[in-house]
Amino acid sequence: MKNFSIAFILSLFLFGSCSDLLDVSPTSVITTASFWETEGDAEGALIGMYVNLRSISNSTLYYLGEARADVVGLGTVGDGGWSKYYLNRLHQDDAGPTWQSLFTLVNSANLIIKYVPEIEFASEDRKNNILAEAYAMRAYTYFVMTKTWGDLPLRQEPTESENPEFTQIERTPQSEIFQFIKGDIDQALQLFPDNSYAENKMFWSKPATNALKGEVYLWTAKQMGGGTADLQTALTALEAIQTTNVSLLDNFEDVFDYSNKGNDEIIMAVRFAELESAGNNYFNAMYLIGSAIPTNISTEARETIGAIGGGSNNIVVPTDYVKSLYSDADQRKDASFYEIFTINEDESLSYYTTIVTKGSGTVIGGSRNFIDDIILFRYADVLLMIAEAKNALGEDPSMEINEVRMRAYGENYNEFAFTSGTMEENDAIILEERLREMAFEGKRWWDLVRFDKAIEMLPTLSEKENAEQKVLWPIATSVLSLENKVLQNPGYE
Repeated sequence: MKNFSIAFILSLFLFGSCSDLLDVSPTSVITTASFWETEGDAEGALIGMYVNLRSISNSTLYYLGEARADVVGLGTVGDGGWSKYYLNRLHQDDAGPTWQSLFTLVNSANLIIKYVPEIEFASEDRKNNILAEAYAMRAYTYFVMTKTWGDLPLRQEPTESENPEFTQIERTPQSEIFQFIKGDIDQALQLFPDNSYAENKMFWSKPATNALKGEVYLWTAKQMGGGTADLQTALTALEAIQTTNVSLLDNFEDVFDYSNKGNDEIIMAVRFAELESAGNNYFNAMYLIGSAIPTNISTEARETIGAIGGGSNNIVVPTDYVKSLYSDADQRKDASFYEIFTINEDESLSYYTTIVTKGSGTVIGGSRNFIDDIILFRYADVLLMIAEAKNALGEDPSMEINEVRMRAYGENYNEFAFTSGTMEENDAIILEERLREMAFEGKRWWDLVRFDKAIEMLPTLSEKENAEQKVLWPIATSVLSLENKVLQNPGYE
């Protein structure tokens, strides 16, 4: 372990499998303190933490954050295991993602938080930045988990033995989990030396942590009884981002262009790139397999589809509801999805399927690679969260909504300009605008829950018995078998 150098970790990060590095379960992680001796060790561990983040960004974050909502449905080639999400048929024996991979990420952060303070650095600012990133990562990961499963085992120290006293613990109430998350966010914000962004926006920064803080406090204001105080805290954190080097791009499509990673609209993204062996991310399930492309489509359609990648498939497609939200004047429409029609013998058209154009990656050697970065926060998201906080505080959210719409509609903006109405009307507009802006980015399910609209707007949920208990995710049987002090969520027993 002493020879476990940063060069080795870098080689895994660039060329190896994500599972090769720090791939551990939350209940049986064994490390050795002999590794934590030099600044290079700390830098290597930091990279390993981001490898863990990337592994859950391939698909897990999308499953948890959007797949249960009204964004995608059955594609042309079968459900591919997705139907349990969009039909809301989760069961403990078929629960999809578990919290084990997320606790692996927590453990990576815990190791850094425990050992880095004792390492001597050439620059104290660099040391503080590494610690800040670990606190931010731990806060983010617990936030994802508590939104999904509610109460959680609270692991504040790295798991370095298999002693049941440390590995087998009961769940901590969600209210305490949120206190812990907020404490980590405050710690991170104090440690970041400045307001600058990391290279390519692929590491936690002070602005990214403020975006996280804004979302966390919006959630606790609306879901945990935090009220006006939490709304004001959210607004202050989100507005602080506006003092940094961030702005909306003029062209919506450019935000997601593979050659434009880390652009001025991005605040925090998970890095995907050629030769990093991360594999295709979830967008490959939203495209087309070559054998499913009809011969009788237009030249335009064939050119829009372009190259097909290994593993791409039309497992899920945008729902009719999502597609109905976009005007032809909205530049986000073509940059988000494309409808394919077949040409009949009489030259009439028949609808065939829809592909998602957002996140369609890049073509390398004639093959499409779905390796766009997975965006955690971008400026349009922040603007709409500011609008949400302002509206809940009784303030006018028009400026932020209209800033997003001006980019979307360009010269046609006046036709779509927003005028403030009642608080309830404004909330409905903000929720809908967030879907137009961020469809397929893994936000919609959590937005519906935060706005208390999941049961109302999703028939797949509202038609179920005790629907309010189905908002939380079931704890998988595999987790229950490992963690004998953990009890199942109500509604899934």
